[in-house]
Amino acid sequence: MDIDAWYINSSDEDQRKPHRLEPNKPVSLDELEKLGVFYRKKSLSSASTWYNLQTSQDGTLDADIYESDPELEKICKDQGYTYMDIITINKDALPNYEEKLKMFFEEHLHMDDEIRYILDGRAYFDVRDKEDRWIRIAMSKGDLITLPSGIYHRFTLDETNYTKAMRLFVGEPVWKAYNRPADDLEIRKKYLDSLH
Repeated sequence: MDIDAWYINSSDEDQRKPHRLEPNKPVSLDELEKLGVFYRKKSLSSASTWYNLQTSQDGTLDADIYESDPELEKICKDQGYTYMDIITINKDALPNYEEKLKMFFEEHLHMDDEIRYILDGRAYFDVRDKEDRWIRIAMSKGDLITLPSGIYHRFTLDETNYTKAMRLFVGEPVWKAYNRPADDLEIRKKYLDSLH
């Protein structure tokens, strides 16, 4: 099963809509791998289900038992994730919901990788490709994604207006986002160098 990712149009329509090009232009796991995006989807075949990581796992994540999931524990240990928290994003659960959604959708980068594991609901991550075009990645329950430090990206809910996600970190969490333009930052230069 492939990832559900595609190039998006430049419409100013609601950010929560899919924004697929006509005709649709899908993006493969291989293309995302070249950008440094790591992705894992629940319930794949017995073949390795951890895409683009240097692991040899053949189990699957189970978002229903995330508190005791041995597969998640193994990923955290193997990748050095030592801190995690959970965020629920919907109008009833997140203070300043509309303001936060606008902030998440601002194009930005981080000094550290951004790791998210969707426990419930659906959402989108948008990332820039090498030609600065937007790629939209659909995320749903059981999906785990890592966006590399230095990549321009943004986040939004889909039209269901709900997701619950685990945020994972190596070490203490760093919440600082650097809105575009941030091309002068060393982490951005390092990321761009990694694409060659």
